[in-house]
Amino acid sequence: MDWLIVAIFCIALYALIAGYIKYNNLWQEHIAFYGPILAVKTDKVGFFDSFRPYSRFLRMYGTFGAILVVVISAIMSVLLLFGFYKTIQSPPPPEGIYEIQNILAIPGVNEFIPFTIAVLIGLFFTLVVHEFGHAILCRVEDIRVKSTGILFAVVPIGAFVEPDEEEVEKASRRSKIRMYGAGIVNNLVVASICFVLLILLMGMATPNSVPVIYGVYKDYPAEMVGVPPDSVISAINGIPVESVGEIGSILEQTMPGEDITLKVVSRGEELTYSLTLTEWPQDLDPGATSGFMGISYYTPSATKEVFERYIISPVGPLFLLYLPINAVIEGDSLQMAILAFDTSYASVWDVPFKGFWGLVQIVFWSFWFNLAVGTFNALPFIPLDGGYIMQEGITGLFERRGRPDLARYVVAAISTAMIAIIVLLIAVPHILG
Repeated sequence: MDWLIVAIFCIALYALIAGYIKYNNLWQEHIAFYGPILAVKTDKVGFFDSFRPYSRFLRMYGTFGAILVVVISAIMSVLLLFGFYKTIQSPPPPEGIYEIQNILAIPGVNEFIPFTIAVLIGLFFTLVVHEFGHAILCRVEDIRVKSTGILFAVVPIGAFVEPDEEEVEKASRRSKIRMYGAGIVNNLVVASICFVLLILLMGMATPNSVPVIYGVYKDYPAEMVGVPPDSVISAINGIPVESVGEIGSILEQTMPGEDITLKVVSRGEELTYSLTLTEWPQDLDPGATSGFMGISYYTPSATKEVFERYIISPVGPLFLLYLPINAVIEGDSLQMAILAFDTSYASVWDVPFKGFWGLVQIVFWSFWFNLAVGTFNALPFIPLDGGYIMQEGITGLFERRGRPDLARYVVAAISTAMIAIIVLLIAVPHILG
């Protein structure tokens, strides 16, 4: 199936439907437009009132969230300043994570975020979790919620909650801080749950010995005849093979210069290649006397080892944040792309049920987006939640000192400085790299 044609068709269909609705002013009470984004909303928001009986617990939750946001805000600010210092000191080239399209977390545009069902579910779930946090704390703090809804841009891209702005302004400072922090703490709690689920799911997967080609060495026999990576070797010289060990046993009896027939399965198609074996590279096995095909194999045991060594550790969440970048830029050197991307490596694992890796990817991207959105939103600049919490805190501080007029200047200065640092982090590699 040509997914580009499908995408073009879906975009055209969305444009026709959205254009028809907008031109004819249909369902104005429930549909609004923000540029090309269509918002379907409802004022039936009684669902959020069902949390009011738990107000005491939720206020404690919101207070804890606000403290957590302040801590994360300070950590993220220090990391941002350190990253800015290192970037100015040694400007990187404008490639990889510094390319313009990779700065935006848009599925299918960003190289590291594929346009898949798992990604869309993870992104949508993250935004719903964030906005519902604000809405629930609004009702707990007696702030009216006017409407809630879903945002569409061909596919659902998020959710929104519309509080009564006048009641937000009248609310106490503590109420507003708890409300602003609720979305972030929701994201971080859900990210933690997804992290644990990911560990449990990976514990259910067992490596097997299916010989999947991980890569082919440049200028060696397999690469020269066009053997495709990510394919499965099914036979050598007509002898069926089911494991890397069986392949090794056959090749041990060969010599450099010998011709062999290699049969592989790639994307459901069986392909046959004739290879002339060469000597082993000295840096791989200096004492080898058998023939060399120039093939490396995917080893799920290595994935399991990396997962258990690095992911199940205090820095595990950071490794998972980095995983999509490693898979694309560094050729999946961690051999863990299977957690986030559709790969042929699924056949090298014994899993408990069909669709297992699809579920793993949904959990992974739910973790990834919740952690990324939660930590980024904690940064102290408006219009992020961390910025509004910073604004309330600084305003309260200056009011106690009898100079509330200075608060807005300090807030504006901090916000401007943080935004400038982010812009420079993006621009410096393109200007000086």
